[in-house]
Amino acid sequence: MVKVIYEDADVIVVKKPAGIESQSSRGFEPDMVSEMKNYLRVFAKTGGVPYVGVIHRLDKPVSGLLVYAKTPQAAKSLSAQIQNGTIKKQYRAVLCGKPEKMVDKYVDYLLKDGKNNLSKIVDKGVKDAKRAELSYHVLETIEREEEWFSLVEIELVTGRHHQIRVQFSGHGMPLFGDIKYGGKGKGLALSACQLSFVHPKTKKTMVFQEKPEGPGFQMFTTQSFS
Repeated sequence: MVKVIYEDADVIVVKKPAGIESQSSRGFEPDMVSEMKNYLRVFAKTGGVPYVGVIHRLDKPVSGLLVYAKTPQAAKSLSAQIQNGTIKKQYRAVLCGKPEKMVDKYVDYLLKDGKNNLSKIVDKGVKDAKRAELSYHVLETIEREEEWFSLVEIELVTGRHHQIRVQFSGHGMPLFGDIKYGGKGKGLALSACQLSFVHPKTKKTMVFQEKPEGPGFQMFTTQSFS
């Protein structure tokens, strides 16, 4: 299950498949941390229980790039980068609809409903609402059976629960395959396709890119990264 993109003594970058939890899950369903520990036991031959530090996460139905730390020291460095914004992530998504602007940003306030695992856009003054901001640009649009679909590249300024899914749905363009928030099709078309961070030890900037996969993305021809 683990597709390793890069690995050294300090970090491991992997591509998470859709449908798998980013961290240890309850019950007996597979998760990325368990899979990587198994991988490290077999291929790295570390002996004992390998260290796998969770730095950031992707929702279960979302695919894409993740970096995990292989030492506590690397985890501390990468976690600090999450806090100060040094770690950069770009997403690609397929929208059911066509944005009015080719380049734009959304600023909304989201309220999480933990009981039902949902979020929604609310007024700024609502108790517990959190500011959510993202920017996007349209890479390609197509029309199929009198319906528009758009391939967009997204950069999150904040990281809220289901943020990308909720904001685009709230602006009238739910993601392809996102049944929870009103999308059409099968298979959520949302992928973390570009990741960059400063290596904890070498201090070099590491950049990784992976082509998104799935039925929604297959409708489009654009493959290059900005």
